Amino acid sequence: MNNSSSDVGVQRATRVRFRVVSMAVLLAMVTYMDRMCISVLAPDIMRDLSLTKEQMGYVFTVFAVAYAFFEIPTAWWADRVGARTVLTRIVIWWSIFTIATAAAFNWTFLMVTRFLFGAGEAGAWPSVARVFSRWAPRRERGTVQGIFFSGAHLAGGLTPLLVIFLSQWLNWRAIFVLFGMTGFVWATVWYRWFRDDPSQHRSVNAAELEYIEKDRLPDAGHSAGWDYWRTLATHRNMWALCLMYFPNSFAFYFCLTWLPIYLSERFGYSGWTLAVFVGLPFILSVASDMLGGLTTDWVSSRFGLRIGRCGVGAVVYVLAGIAMCIAAVSDESLISVMALSLGVAASMFALGAAWGTCLDIGGSHSGVVSAAMNTSGQIGSIISPLAVVFLMKYCNDWAAPLYLICGLFFAGAICWAFVDPRKPIFE
Repeated sequence: MNNSSSDVGVQRATRVRFRVVSMAVLLAMVTYMDRMCISVLAPDIMRDLSLTKEQMGYVFTVFAVAYAFFEIPTAWWADRVGARTVLTRIVIWWSIFTIATAAAFNWTFLMVTRFLFGAGEAGAWPSVARVFSRWAPRRERGTVQGIFFSGAHLAGGLTPLLVIFLSQWLNWRAIFVLFGMTGFVWATVWYRWFRDDPSQHRSVNAAELEYIEKDRLPDAGHSAGWDYWRTLATHRNMWALCLMYFPNSFAFYFCLTWLPIYLSERFGYSGWTLAVFVGLPFILSVASDMLGGLTTDWVSSRFGLRIGRCGVGAVVYVLAGIAMCIAAVSDESLISVMALSLGVAASMFALGAAWGTCLDIGGSHSGVVSAAMNTSGQIGSIISPLAVVFLMKYCNDWAAPLYLICGLFFAGAICWAFVDPRKPIFE
């Protein structure tokens, strides 16, 4: 690190941390482009490979199974060796298997490819949390997480429109190849420019380093023994966080997988109208992410971490549950679609609080702590596509999954009451 002045008090702080956040946002956007395109292209894939809804449900689920299985080990690796190397490997891996999806010739090949895709992408979000735990000042972490997720959801909202546009000239296989290529560009730039700690980056001056490190928890070491994992697994904060995050991912994975077919079969949407409404929950989530991050930081600064994180999270979960109930009850297509979209956006308002809490209680172990929470979410993602298939088989009513999501959000609001972001897991 180059310091041109020894007087930190009069030195203007550099802003390298903003570029770090920008790179993380680009990562989030590439991730959601690759995830979202398969749900939009699912009807074409099912037609060409002669797949049933149940088989496609397993394709959606197998990705989440692999993601959940490898999430914590990959995050632990990032906590030990740094996010620079781990995120580079993750992005290259998932780019390869995004392209490999284009080569699918039957259900088995597609299942194997999506499993390997999920295994490679696992740990991406916790590794980014690790980046923010080192690069983001504590008072800005909710805001930073909100900015990060807004990038992901912006890509999720625009991808259906982009896919419909590209489908005029390209088939689904070519679209997967095109989307997969973008990751290689990001990985090259990231590995050449990023450093795991701001103190290692030559462009960070002393003033910015002091600003970042103020109030940062000390490094608690990186043990991997039994005591380490027992502490993680038995801490009340960890259990409450995991249970709280389950409904968030369950609902969101419904949008990532079945939403296009849901809108098509329940309300008859198609073409550009379908693309707009598929993207609507993600577009609304962009503003929700930003406002949620700013809100949790502002409320925390005024009323303390407990209210700023848990209070904000619980309130928006209740609102999300109410909105999902309205979406299920209403037979008016526009009201139902808007309520569903607002419900998803409300749940995304809580992301800044949820991931900010992981940084608050995780310290130098933020990667593993956030991975544990996200793994619980991935269990929700595993169950979500198959639950939809089951409910449609026995209820034959697209409102049934929304009633389930409604109940899960109300349960998640209760779980927020048992989270205390003032108590780090590893003291």
